[in-house]
Amino acid sequence: MNCCGLLTAQKEPVPLKSVEVELEVRAHVATVVSTLNYENKEDKPLEAVFVFPLPGDAAVCHFSAKIGQTEIVAEVKEKQKAREEYDDALSCGQQAFLLEESDQSPDIFSLNVGSLRPGESASIRLEYVTELAVQADEGLRFCLPAVLNPRYQPQGSEDVSIQVTSVPASLVPYSLSFSARVSSSRPVSKVESNCPLDAIQYLNKEQTQATVKLATGHRFDRDVELLIYYKDAHQPTAVVEAGQTSAKPGTLMGDPVVMLSLYPEFPQAVMSSVASCGEFVFLLDRSGSMDARMNNSESHQTRIGSARDTLLLLLKSLPMGCYFNIYSFGSSHEHIFPKSVEYSQKTMEEALKKVEQMGADLGGTEILMPLKHIYSQPCISSQPRQLFIFTDGEVGNTKEVINLVKKNSGSHRCFSFGIGEGASSALINGLAKEGGGHAQFITGTDRMQPKVMQSLRFALQPAVVDMSVKWDLPKGVSVTALSPPITTLFQGQRSLMYAQLTGKSSAAEGCVTVKYSLAGHPTQNQLHFSLKPAEDTGITVHRLGARSLIRSLEMEESELRREEQDGEVKKKVVELSVQSGVSSVFTAFIAVNKGNGEAIQGPLVRRNVPAPSECFFPKLKLMCPSPL
Repeated sequence: MNCCGLLTAQKEPVPLKSVEVELEVRAHVATVVSTLNYENKEDKPLEAVFVFPLPGDAAVCHFSAKIGQTEIVAEVKEKQKAREEYDDALSCGQQAFLLEESDQSPDIFSLNVGSLRPGESASIRLEYVTELAVQADEGLRFCLPAVLNPRYQPQGSEDVSIQVTSVPASLVPYSLSFSARVSSSRPVSKVESNCPLDAIQYLNKEQTQATVKLATGHRFDRDVELLIYYKDAHQPTAVVEAGQTSAKPGTLMGDPVVMLSLYPEFPQAVMSSVASCGEFVFLLDRSGSMDARMNNSESHQTRIGSARDTLLLLLKSLPMGCYFNIYSFGSSHEHIFPKSVEYSQKTMEEALKKVEQMGADLGGTEILMPLKHIYSQPCISSQPRQLFIFTDGEVGNTKEVINLVKKNSGSHRCFSFGIGEGASSALINGLAKEGGGHAQFITGTDRMQPKVMQSLRFALQPAVVDMSVKWDLPKGVSVTALSPPITTLFQGQRSLMYAQLTGKSSAAEGCVTVKYSLAGHPTQNQLHFSLKPAEDTGITVHRLGARSLIRSLEMEESELRREEQDGEVKKKVVELSVQSGVSSVFTAFIAVNKGNGEAIQGPLVRRNVPAPSECFFPKLKLMCPSPL
């Protein structure tokens, strides 16, 4: 074996040499272009397999490969067809490239680079778009995930997930260059990061455009978190994007699409009159992986230590007279009280003592059983149940867990906390979205307190009910919702809606009204918006709208599959994914280089490119199926 150059932990040469990322942020929408540079320094043809994380709500919309001067742009096809096309190409000695989403979790992708000749290089270009979440301090959070921690596969489940090859984060063998361009109608006040940055460069005197870069020498060994702050930010807005001229009118890509950003303001008189009450149920992950460090910095704080600190702060902040209980889980689960008890000085002090002694000593990450136990407990009259979950998200059955929370969403709200780098964004965001709560990511100690207090404030807010959305559009223009119905609103917290606008009118304005009841008081928020399409968004809004509809249909399909109904919804997802060029769980990107017809000679050697991991536990039962 040729052992020069970069090596894996098994002393195999690593064909991935570097990763280049360009981020463009417009207001609260990010477009990310990643270029992965491969080189085969061995004396035989290689297939490189790289399993890596992406944000769970990203809309992957472009994938291409460049070999020498030849560029091949991938097409979206039904997943099994794409896999067969990839295998057929390799067996014929052709080059092929396959990108697909994990069946179990939408924040894990696998990239197969097939048949790199000895000495040959290839550049893979991957593009996705995503919305940026608003933080407790009003910053917008972008996270470029690098850390992919092994996902625990529950006992008795089928090993159907993508194989993860990982190394300790400190040993990751490829480099990262990262640059960001930020633009908004409002001035950019600052950009912060968990990684060293060069000084921000403003591109105009109004300071509405700026660029920032990672300091040179950064190794891709930790998540890159960027926090972007605008002056006077977060006002209700609407962006209308024209359809593609090449697409058929009446289709999603051929019609205009509108993206609405709503920031509900609740009447102060109603908010101040609401009594603080509730049943607060805390569920703490005590699996072995929680003993790992929070991140790859100099800090030695462990995830379990951070989760304890977060829980202790919440316990000390609960209102007197509410009810609470604390559960913890690993391979088994425990509780502090047999059932929820009234919050008092005595019960608080008893709980604090027990929480302070909790360690990461309960084995695997079996989260389903404690959730089922909690849901089996009767709710307390006049004390709305609020479930707080603290986990590093290292589960292999992400969709099953989220489906359980959704099934029980009528009886509670779910507030999730992703602890440490590499926490699954698909799990943490999915729990909060389907549970009608709010998600937070705790990656260090500096911003923990405002995040914790924001979630508690939201939990104490009465649930919004009887919600409806009314569109007032000119005659001749109809609307088709692309987002699921809004079921959750929090004071000042952004809600996003996407809709397709069909038809034409000479009128210039539309209006949307959101009506709801808050603590028995009818309330409404209204937004007037121009129907004139924006000039510089390309098809970003269409892609985000398509992604929103695809995710909703995937959830619907999984429910129908459990009831053993037919595959009409799956067929609809595949059609929408192919039409919009946005990935889904049922499709994959496939590119084949037909080239000059010369077959690649020699047996093909497979190389798994390692992803960085904060925890490295080879003895855990991890997702290790047979290779794809």
